[in-house]
Amino acid sequence: MSNFPTVEQAVAQLVLDIDYDTLPADGLAGANRLLQDQLSLQVGCASLPWCRSVLDLTRRVHVPGTARIVLTGEQTSAGDAAFVNATYGHSFEYDDAHSASLSHPGSAVIAAALAVGEEMGATMRQVIEGAVAGYEVYTRIGTLAAPDLLQRGFHPHAVLTPFGAAAVVAKMRGFDLETTMHALSIAFSHSAGTTEYTSSGGSVKRVHSGIGTRNGIRAAEMAEAGITGPLSFLTGGKGFFSTFVVNEVTDDDARLFAPERPYEIAGPLIKPYCCCGYNHAFIDGARQFADRVADIERVELGIQSAGDVVVGNRNVNAWAPRQIEHLQYSLPFQFSLAVLGRGNGYETHKTYLEGDLDVSTTGELGAFAQRVSIAVKPELGTAYPTKMVADITVVFTDGSAEHLFVEDSIGSADKPMTQADLDAKFRDLTVTNLGAERSDELLRVINKADPAMPVAELVSLLVR
Repeated sequence: MSNFPTVEQAVAQLVLDIDYDTLPADGLAGANRLLQDQLSLQVGCASLPWCRSVLDLTRRVHVPGTARIVLTGEQTSAGDAAFVNATYGHSFEYDDAHSASLSHPGSAVIAAALAVGEEMGATMRQVIEGAVAGYEVYTRIGTLAAPDLLQRGFHPHAVLTPFGAAAVVAKMRGFDLETTMHALSIAFSHSAGTTEYTSSGGSVKRVHSGIGTRNGIRAAEMAEAGITGPLSFLTGGKGFFSTFVVNEVTDDDARLFAPERPYEIAGPLIKPYCCCGYNHAFIDGARQFADRVADIERVELGIQSAGDVVVGNRNVNAWAPRQIEHLQYSLPFQFSLAVLGRGNGYETHKTYLEGDLDVSTTGELGAFAQRVSIAVKPELGTAYPTKMVADITVVFTDGSAEHLFVEDSIGSADKPMTQADLDAKFRDLTVTNLGAERSDELLRVINKADPAMPVAELVSLLVR
């Protein structure tokens, strides 16, 4: 093994080194918050139109197995169940985010760990180990690729998800170092997806998590079957960091994958708003001006370069949304929803889907959005490379102006949602599809966090 490149070997070794008994308390707590949030989303979003399409497709072409699909309980292979459940979890811009890598690891690693766990007859201890391994590999690779990956137009979640899902499988099935490395290398061959959906729309964005999760599981299965990948898949001259991004990565970056480093899963960004995370700090700021909205003449927003790609000037429909994807990725409209008191949550965006939210320029919401301008401030990206911040200037009709800077949005690692708010989000998403009694029982089991519990018992509570 001495000829393995340092960074690649460090990534694979991280997977092997993760152990439930040595996980720090904040890492376990973060994993549990992530599990709670993600399961609520899988339950609550399953009825969205693109989720129904994914389920119908899977019913026609699935591989038989013992892993269950959320709500229906239909049994398929781990890859197919994870494909559906990960899609549910990422399907409405309401899932967790990881600021430093500009991505959304939760839907991939939770769906993969539960599906593989059911297939294995695993306990929750094994599920948590797998989810943590997947989360750490996904986010640490992603951090080295940020913000360049997003600025070049890639969808970081689509690109990183195969790595995370492959790591889940490698950990839970006990791969050795060499097989783990090949699983991750083969996963790279499945990395794909751009953010063109922010401008042109397209519900395939909702399926990026499912696509990457299923392909990551398959990559690990290929490695287990003896298929090999290029050993320099990250640092080689034609590897990930040389082709997908322009960030220079050296052997010194292997330290990022040391198991003694703080765990990234300790501080997941849990979303209080149902839209792109780059909007969140601006939404927090907009709400502070809601009582003076009648006196606002215009709004000037300063944004990081990477954020401008998806929610700002490089999003051609930011001021004229025509589809739900446009609305959820429009900073002018998300700011307007907040300042006008319309809300930025699940119900607001479901209302748009149902055709009952007026976004035309003749309506109040659309008219206010036209007063919003966005300026790229590269210095914000330099000063805050691991955060999504908001620089807001509001100019009033009397000529006065007020400046507000939001460094940490609600739900971020440095300003987390309270447990009460997290529980409220959980109930909002689960009661309709599971009923109040089943929702409460599921939440109780998640909060108990019993590592000895068979994963099948948890999954049974996700089935109607």
